[in-house]
Amino acid sequence: MKSETLKHVPVMLAEAVEALAVKSNGIYLDGTFGRGGHAREVLRQLGPDGRLLLMDRDPLAIATARAEFGNDPRVVVRHGSFAALADWAETENGVDGVLLDLGVSSPQLDDPQRGFSFMADAPLDMRMDTTQGESAADFLARASETDIANVLYTYGEERMSRRIAKRIVERRATEPLRGTADLADLVAGAIGRREPGKHPATRTFQALRIAVNGELDALETGLAGAHARLRAGGRLSVISFHSLEDRIVKQFIRTHSQPAPMPRGLPRGLPAPAAAAPTLKAIGSAQFPSEAELAVNPRARSAVLRVAEKLP
Repeated sequence: MKSETLKHVPVMLAEAVEALAVKSNGIYLDGTFGRGGHAREVLRQLGPDGRLLLMDRDPLAIATARAEFGNDPRVVVRHGSFAALADWAETENGVDGVLLDLGVSSPQLDDPQRGFSFMADAPLDMRMDTTQGESAADFLARASETDIANVLYTYGEERMSRRIAKRIVERRATEPLRGTADLADLVAGAIGRREPGKHPATRTFQALRIAVNGELDALETGLAGAHARLRAGGRLSVISFHSLEDRIVKQFIRTHSQPAPMPRGLPRGLPAPAAAAPTLKAIGSAQFPSEAELAVNPRARSAVLRVAEKLP
């Protein structure tokens, strides 16, 4: 467990935690504990009256959190998706900051048995929470050709989605797809190598992971929960790793940073209702990893940090 922790390099550590403007006696929630890089830095800045709430879908991440922080009275750990953060009793009285580091973590990618990567042959699983839900193999075994193509196009922005889906359905008629190497080879055979330096199955693996874990729905629900639980002056700090995630975060902050639009079709002669005031304020523009960080951690290259503050 310890060696795994040491291998994990948190992305934009200083920037993401600085964005929270941590108060020593505040309450902060890390909804994607991973292996605790961001959480440790938040905890370092908390005093004895501060509180840190930790969540993660991954049972291994939660095991790490409980092993390392279980005896700290300032820390509370919960196994579950950040989508349910507003349903957690610990957040009912509000929090001063929420940090979300989206996507798959380095330990998940580096463990072949999780099935997130095609760098080694492994079971085609891809679930972040291995205690529940449908694996990628199970999805590919039962979904229609149209549904598979839609997932690959929508979540992977894969232009050859129909061709890949057709090959998957043809293949499963004689033999199920169970391994990551099987799927990677099938995709490569279907579409060839189109982008230098990128495996042809990259978009397919991304799409299946997002679909299997319901990541975009969880993000929308989690952002709404964070907005509901943040106290006035509280900060939302979100790191995303691809355009679909970042688009949702950007639009969420933009929507809540503007007055609510007036309803259409009001009867003539009636005074217009007062516009609902903005509830969030964007803090700066999108931030990106420094050249120094990219030199040490190339996996940070697609990271985008966006920050917002809850208004009174």
